[in-house]
Amino acid sequence: MTTFRSAGQQPSAPRPLLGRDEERQALDELIDTVREGLSGALVLTGEAGIGKTRLLEYAVEAAADLRTAKVVGMEAEARLGFAALHRLLLPFLGGLDRLPAPQRDALGSAFGLVAGPPADRFLAALATLTLLSDAARTRPLICLVDDAQWLDRESMEVLAFVGRRLHADGIGLLLGVRDGEDGRTGFAVFDGLPAVRLMGLSEPYARRLLASTPLGPFASPAFARIVAETQGNPLALIELAGELMAGPLPSAPLPIGPRLENHFLSRVRAMPEETRALLLVVALAPSDDPAVLWRAAAGLGLSAHAMDPAVADGILAPDRRPAFRHPLIRSAVHAGAPLAQRRQVHRALAAATDQDTAPDRRAWHLAESVLGLDEEVATELERASERAKSRGGYAAQANFLVRAAELTPDPQDRAERYFSAAQAHLVIGDAAMAQAVLEQVVPGLGTPVTRASAQRLHAAIEWLHGRAQRAPSILMAAAAEVMPFDERLARDMVFEALAAGMMAREHIVGMTLGELARTALAIPWDPSLPVLLPDKVVDACSTRIAEGYAPAVPKLRAAVESLSTGELVETGMPIALLGYVAAEELWDDRGFRTVIERLSAVSREQGALHALNVTLNTLAASELWAGRFQGAEACFDEADEISQALGMPPRGAAHRVELLAWQGRDAETREGADVAARVWDEQFGIAVMASSAHYALTILELASGRYPEALTWALLGYDNDVPGLGNRLLPDLVEAAARAGDLAAASAAVARLSERATLSGTPWALGVLARSRALLADDDGAEALYEEAVKHLGNTRVVTELARTHLLYGEWLRRRKRRTHARAQLRTAHSMFTAMGAHAFAERARVELLATGEHARKRSGPGPADHALTPQEKQVAGHAAAGSTNAEIATRLFITASTVEYHLNKIFRKLDITSRRQLAALLNGEGRPG
Repeated sequence: MTTFRSAGQQPSAPRPLLGRDEERQALDELIDTVREGLSGALVLTGEAGIGKTRLLEYAVEAAADLRTAKVVGMEAEARLGFAALHRLLLPFLGGLDRLPAPQRDALGSAFGLVAGPPADRFLAALATLTLLSDAARTRPLICLVDDAQWLDRESMEVLAFVGRRLHADGIGLLLGVRDGEDGRTGFAVFDGLPAVRLMGLSEPYARRLLASTPLGPFASPAFARIVAETQGNPLALIELAGELMAGPLPSAPLPIGPRLENHFLSRVRAMPEETRALLLVVALAPSDDPAVLWRAAAGLGLSAHAMDPAVADGILAPDRRPAFRHPLIRSAVHAGAPLAQRRQVHRALAAATDQDTAPDRRAWHLAESVLGLDEEVATELERASERAKSRGGYAAQANFLVRAAELTPDPQDRAERYFSAAQAHLVIGDAAMAQAVLEQVVPGLGTPVTRASAQRLHAAIEWLHGRAQRAPSILMAAAAEVMPFDERLARDMVFEALAAGMMAREHIVGMTLGELARTALAIPWDPSLPVLLPDKVVDACSTRIAEGYAPAVPKLRAAVESLSTGELVETGMPIALLGYVAAEELWDDRGFRTVIERLSAVSREQGALHALNVTLNTLAASELWAGRFQGAEACFDEADEISQALGMPPRGAAHRVELLAWQGRDAETREGADVAARVWDEQFGIAVMASSAHYALTILELASGRYPEALTWALLGYDNDVPGLGNRLLPDLVEAAARAGDLAAASAAVARLSERATLSGTPWALGVLARSRALLADDDGAEALYEEAVKHLGNTRVVTELARTHLLYGEWLRRRKRRTHARAQLRTAHSMFTAMGAHAFAERARVELLATGEHARKRSGPGPADHALTPQEKQVAGHAAAGSTNAEIATRLFITASTVEYHLNKIFRKLDITSRRQLAALLNGEGRPG
């Protein structure tokens, strides 16, 4: 059921609402927030009958001056993708044409309004947010969803995304979610949204509620018995009081939900036979198309007058549209009906449903109407699954295909349909269901291509279950089997295996990373087939691992060139995980930036938030190297927000541990490194996270001059030699070893660095090579090498390395009593470190300056633009300072233009400025313009 009411319509007389002061206050505060033009979300959870529906009714009454829209989840529609969302947004679809084109197309595709590629559910979610924001411009809006546990998966995910992104749009989102049978609160998809769990009424309020019923007051012993049996559940108190007094006590308290359903079912069964039959039609029919209900009823020979006894008894609400008084009654009617009768009603509903306007609903009714095997209906369901897929309704696609497989007579066709269903479950991230369905597939798959595809799916499930180390061997075996039949598929599997292998490294099960790379290079690929971008990445990375740096350099350059200029379509996760490695391995800062910006842009455009999450973390590294620590923080903050929007668990400091080290935040760096090693490496098998943590600890110790400790961490990275990171580590190892007096380790690192930097030939590589050689050179050669390093690094964007070179050069000059020259280098280093926020390095430079006789001011507080901006305010400020419009910022950050405007107003107040020009000046460190 969907209802919509604008301001001015009079609500029905409110019913008593006892003992819910805190809940009503939470609702009142949310509604007041929305009245003021801000936004919020609230999830009401609890067992059946606890009062969620009544509180939502209270919210409608309290928001009588606002625009409200309400939808009730229906079990019969839970398998129809985007069905509930379409019902909720129906009053607002007139504004669809005003949405940005990608959002308009995504939502139009989701609802089947336009032909196009499958709708990305996150673009559809952003479109929903924008559409509701546009509707709320004229009058603040409250959206209410009751029985949200019965929403289809796609609608759930969209509404959860919207709830997490609401801020300053004049929108309130209220969701009522019933506890599961296991007692867990609500659904995991809504985790992270503000929630209130409803408990039973306290004894005084329970007594008052019972006194207000026709049964009247009870004696104390009887009252205590009723409250104990109902646990203060309001609906149970009202509905079961008389029944509890009349019957014997159960041997053990029954769960309230089933007990209430049994109670309602007994009332339904007391109805005339024709009324019971009509109630089942009402329970199974679509709530937004009463014509289907009445056509089905007519087909079954049922009269509309048969509903009168149900209305008189309070089973149906007194409305022209048949609607159950409480959602539990619908559940009771559905669950209590004989299976044969349910099939008969579904058959009638299928006949009453128009094939052209609602083919998917018709197909599902047909599926529920048959018993045994039926290829004709299975084929209809498969067609429905294709339509669901075309709209981006992958959960619906999976449901249709599973049911189609159950009805399929041919074992091979059945296995194919189960396999496609497992793939759809994986797309929505439901690894458990994908695994359960896949287990029914393998025995029936008859071709090498389908068997290999099933193994590919198995590997992806392992990855999602946090067992990435098992994926490479599964994928490589599958690739070998399928290569003679589908080489492109085999190449894709090798690419995925390498991506997983480079993440898991020494944790790989069944092979080593070196064996994986050698196997990839040894596969006799068909030279007549086109070499695609992923193939070049695989060739470059495999050569680097299996054959060494020198043979890999030309291939690494080719990969960077292709990633920088080639077409990027459907990039996905493997490219996001490996796309930057070649450029980092070459010390190619410009290529790195180009590649990662392109990958990020494509991920944004496609709404591929999982891939964008990865590329943002990598883009943060580029910002860090450039000395733009605030930019790096903004990237990490946005990645964290996307993780939250996706419902992923918080990652803490583990992913930004290198930035924390550069900022000199000792305790946080060590905490993040511990999480990276203990959780990501040991628990999830992502060894590269531990390598990143070791590198960050190297930087942390170097910044504070703790050279032996830095050397310990650096040697771990030297031995692992992770592509990209292993090269960046070499100059740090040289510095740590030289200062700690371990000349053997320093010389070995310089030798490796010399070979690779010379082959690379980039300014970054040559700069750190010259600096490292200077650390080991005698007095006659060191100065020229430091000058060479400054010159090379001055031609890069790697400001952190340039600042460190000035620092080391200044320290060398001071130790040779050349104080005047030392001061110039140390002042430059101190100024650069201070500006970027590298506090420990800045302090190291300040102490060195003191030793030359010059006093450098110790940084004591935040800079002019380093005020208490929230993470999202920092993101908005950065984009606004760069010249982006509000609409562009909204699209980029997956928020609304209203939220951008709200943040900008707060930013201007906090920074005491009035224009974007002043904002840009502050963020660029130019001070406050006049």
